[in-house]
Amino acid sequence: MSEKRYKLHWITAILSVLKSVKDMIVPILILFFANGLNSVNTGKWYFDHLNFIIFGFLFLSLLITGIIKWKRYEYWFEDDELRIEYGLFVKKKRYIPFDRIHSLDYTEGVLHRVFKLVKVSVETAGGSTSPKAEAELTAITKEAADQIEIEMADAKRKKSLVNIDEEDVEGEIEKVTELKPVFAMGGKDLLILATTSGGIGLILSGVLIFLTQFSELLPLDRIFEEVSGFIKYGLLIVVAVLVLAFLIVWGISVVMTFFSYYGFSVVVDKEDIVITRGLIEKKRATVPLNRVQSIRIVENPFRQLFGYANVVIDNAGGGLGDGARINLFPLVKKKNLEGSLLKIFPDLIVEEPGKKLPSRGKRYYYRIDFLWMIPVIVALTYFFYPFGLFSLIIVPVVVLWGLWQQRSAAYDLFGNQLTMRFRGFSLQTAYLMKKRIQSMSIKQNYFHRKKGVATISASVKSGMGVFTAEVSHMEEAEADRILGWFEPSVENQVQNDLLSEEEIGKA
Repeated sequence: MSEKRYKLHWITAILSVLKSVKDMIVPILILFFANGLNSVNTGKWYFDHLNFIIFGFLFLSLLITGIIKWKRYEYWFEDDELRIEYGLFVKKKRYIPFDRIHSLDYTEGVLHRVFKLVKVSVETAGGSTSPKAEAELTAITKEAADQIEIEMADAKRKKSLVNIDEEDVEGEIEKVTELKPVFAMGGKDLLILATTSGGIGLILSGVLIFLTQFSELLPLDRIFEEVSGFIKYGLLIVVAVLVLAFLIVWGISVVMTFFSYYGFSVVVDKEDIVITRGLIEKKRATVPLNRVQSIRIVENPFRQLFGYANVVIDNAGGGLGDGARINLFPLVKKKNLEGSLLKIFPDLIVEEPGKKLPSRGKRYYYRIDFLWMIPVIVALTYFFYPFGLFSLIIVPVVVLWGLWQQRSAAYDLFGNQLTMRFRGFSLQTAYLMKKRIQSMSIKQNYFHRKKGVATISASVKSGMGVFTAEVSHMEEAEADRILGWFEPSVENQVQNDLLSEEEIGKA
């Protein structure tokens, strides 16, 4: 391999400044609101323009830091490794063997696309233990990114041919990358996704966080007086303004989702899933198939009415900035699901789970809720009588909600696959392979034992944490059967013990 050293593009310095400003936006806003930008006439220019001096010094420091990062950052290929060197006063080196690299994720921001560049995030086998990528090349040309893939492919191919005879090596033909299209989101589906995404909740939560952070700096008393005066104009006008504000926020969430998922496509490249999306910021993530821990079909009630679903996978690493939970198909017709999933996971059994829950377990879906319902209803009735009596409506709502959850739940075993269906607000169907399940447990209290029901849960690795699928209050015998299916058989245990003894003897 070549030992030629490569540099990042000069735009790295600007991107570093922008990233630092984004990370420091909260202290910058606090400084801005606390001191304002109005000059104070003290007779000394450096006091009169102190805020401008602070902002200028901060920006200059960030710019110098960005330039140093760009100048001192180098990478090269040597001994089947990607080697990186960076730092000014403390020089750091990072050597990443190519056979440990699981994926290269690409991101193209606005500035990247102007200069035909790309940001490359290197994900390794140990990447799931950290929220950050193993290494990040902030801005390089697409040709340079392709060169990394070529060097990585050559290193992995050489390693795979180590134990092959020379005649076989001479006859080895370089395999051409074959991309198999699996899924692409059309304009109609993209529009439906954007309008039903629920992004409005993220925007409102962001506004709430901002208000809590800067509540002391905002003139809340004056705002309250203005709002009180506005309410006097009449209920109809207030409702109209609130509806208009809701529509504006909803419109913003629609636009954000549209830009984020524009051009969404999924292809399979040998043993990898390649996901591409984005209009303003284009992203491409590579997810190795052997790191997929579970496949889930998620149906919120509104999309379920129209036959749409969302397919997500739990990944043992990261991707697309979404962490371990990756949208494989953000929105797809449920009738088209099986064909698309089997293109990626040919061994997957995409069938509705046939095992339902016993009727004697229904009460446990809502009985525990009475512990918090009764005190709330009593308090509302006492302090707001007679209007507090309307709180009694909570009882049938909670009961119906629990019955809905109970009727939605199901499970089944198909060979080495466990299928579990359960509902929070959205209906989820989880497909779990036996070899991917990290742990399984049964929960049962005194009342459950009397009725012969139990709750079973299965956990799989999901990034730095776990995802747990749970079916509550099923037949106790069925829970034991599933747990027995997961436990290693005596025959397999004996084989494992023999293998361990052989390995000890060799050592």
